[in-house]
Amino acid sequence: MKNNWSSREANKFIEKYNKVGVSKDLALRIYSTQLLGKEKKLVLHGGGNTSLKTVSKNIFGKKINVMHIKGSGWDMSDIDYPGLPAVELDPLLETINLKKLDDFSMVNLQRKNLLDSNSPNPSVETLLHAFIPHKYVDHTHANSILGLIDQPNDIEICKKVFGDKVGIVPYVIPGFELAIKANSVFQKNNKVIGLILLNHGIFSFGSTAKESYDRMIHQVTLAEKRLKRKKKHVFVKANLPKRVARVADVAPILRGLITAAGKRVIMNFRTNAKVRSFVDGREVRRYSQKSTVTPDHVIRTKPKPLIVPAPDASDLKSFTKAAKRALDSYQKSYNNYFERQNKRVGYSKTKLDLLPRIILVPGLGLFGLDENSKSAEIVADLAETNVDVITDCESISSYQAIPENDVFDIEYWSLEQAKIGKKSTNLLMSKICVVSGGGSGIGAATARAFSRQGSEVAILDCNPKAVQTVANQLGCLGLVCDVTSKKSVNSAMDKVVAHFGGLDIVVSNAGSAQQGRIGDVSDEILRESFELNFWGHQNLARKATSIMRAQKNGGCLLFNVSKQAVNPGPEFGPYGLPKAATLSLMRQYAIDYGADGIRSNAVNADRVRSGLLNESLIRDRSKARGIGQRDYMRGNLLGQEVLAADVAQAFIDLALAEKTTASLTTVDGGNIAAAPR
Repeated sequence: MKNNWSSREANKFIEKYNKVGVSKDLALRIYSTQLLGKEKKLVLHGGGNTSLKTVSKNIFGKKINVMHIKGSGWDMSDIDYPGLPAVELDPLLETINLKKLDDFSMVNLQRKNLLDSNSPNPSVETLLHAFIPHKYVDHTHANSILGLIDQPNDIEICKKVFGDKVGIVPYVIPGFELAIKANSVFQKNNKVIGLILLNHGIFSFGSTAKESYDRMIHQVTLAEKRLKRKKKHVFVKANLPKRVARVADVAPILRGLITAAGKRVIMNFRTNAKVRSFVDGREVRRYSQKSTVTPDHVIRTKPKPLIVPAPDASDLKSFTKAAKRALDSYQKSYNNYFERQNKRVGYSKTKLDLLPRIILVPGLGLFGLDENSKSAEIVADLAETNVDVITDCESISSYQAIPENDVFDIEYWSLEQAKIGKKSTNLLMSKICVVSGGGSGIGAATARAFSRQGSEVAILDCNPKAVQTVANQLGCLGLVCDVTSKKSVNSAMDKVVAHFGGLDIVVSNAGSAQQGRIGDVSDEILRESFELNFWGHQNLARKATSIMRAQKNGGCLLFNVSKQAVNPGPEFGPYGLPKAATLSLMRQYAIDYGADGIRSNAVNADRVRSGLLNESLIRDRSKARGIGQRDYMRGNLLGQEVLAADVAQAFIDLALAEKTTASLTTVDGGNIAAAPR
């Protein structure tokens, strides 16, 4: 592993933090922690921890020994000094003489001795850091280390690779007991430069930040060198269908099954040569069902992944049935696991949901599942780490995880569950929404509104620059798409499904405003308008419906039809005619797919500034009406101009109206002539 320490960068950290009153030692602690955190083969998503022992002054001006320790749940890759709270050290050291310390008392002691009561909870491994006398202490879950220690002859391998340079600590659940055990191992040979925690990870330490970091990289490099001697071909490939189904066809089926079983999720797909070798292996049910490679993962990934059959592209119906049986079996197995373990601990735990967080699909790859795209991405990252480590273990000997009792204790440990935090209560959380014409105006405002409500949003637009600008602003998926092209629509929607796992809401908004007297306008202009203002909606709705039906959990189609659909304006027929057809299209989808739980509604908006109703068109339309531009824009019962955000809110309201379909909602400030009759 490359050593990324840079004296120049280290000095930059010292200078930067000196300006805000942070000491040199703590600045270097922040620097080296970030170095470790940015290396994904060392730690992922809140894993690992670091510490610094130093001296500070209390409010009475008395010098006291303190330890800065990573706050629980903080990510090492971008940690700042608030994420390394200071705890008075001496009270922590007194616990070394205790025979027992429960979790509540341990956390209470740590919080009681924080120098700042507003600080985050110190790491669950605070006492372990405290007992090691070195100034700097680092802890990671390095993949290469796990590849050596997650197998039956782990101690023998470690002694050959590391000699007497590190101490070897048997697996113990993190907390007080692990701290005592690690200290015992350290005291037997206090010359060691690190500790290997079997089935868990590695500690390194030193008198300086650089020394501790260097020792971590050195030990990890030794492990990597040992793994290079592994077998080249690890897994024997199983038989697969001649033509495996596409991700875009499989994901909605799996997402629909998970939703029907009780939890709507976002899915993150991963595949590469190593992942395929793993999931395609003939013995995948043996090596993938032994729990996670380090206990820290289990709170996000569940102990085991769900394995479904390889999907045959020619028979997705059979795949759906087989996947449903596999999911039912998974839930039954998890329930049995919980019941026997809960009995062991005196029926003191409340059951978590029975659903998987990882799905292995032979022939394709794997999916990470969670309530939003960020969390699903984290799960998929951890799943790939499992693949890497288990592959390494199997290449040398065989993969061996901690016993089931220990897995359960970690999964249902309140201190670990607290790392995940509270679940979001956003109204549209875990819903996937596509907005066409999302690069500007009403589309951009609508994408923004759905994003605020927790939806995972994908915007489609034919303007590459506009779609990328809005996507960057919202942090959503942006795709260039011409909705008049069925091929372009199908390609874009397949990408949405592959990215998020499915589809729940479509806001069909893209349009253009062609003008002219209907008897004088050219056929080319009229056909051009119908291509975008009618066929664009049909292309999008048709593809969306096929995805929603594959999920079998309903869905929501929302159309922007404009007031022209019910109240045509003079010299605006080329725009109004296809909009009237789209209004009928909306109702036809409501009629034909209501039995599938797919709702279809529309918004009748009028005189909203956007890429369609620009200054030029406002001038033309006000002239056609014989009124000023200001009066034209406020020509409604309320005398107020309607904004893009008002239309966006109407789409949100319709998306939440679970029992409403075939409805036309008017957003125009009050225009009786355009009111549906």
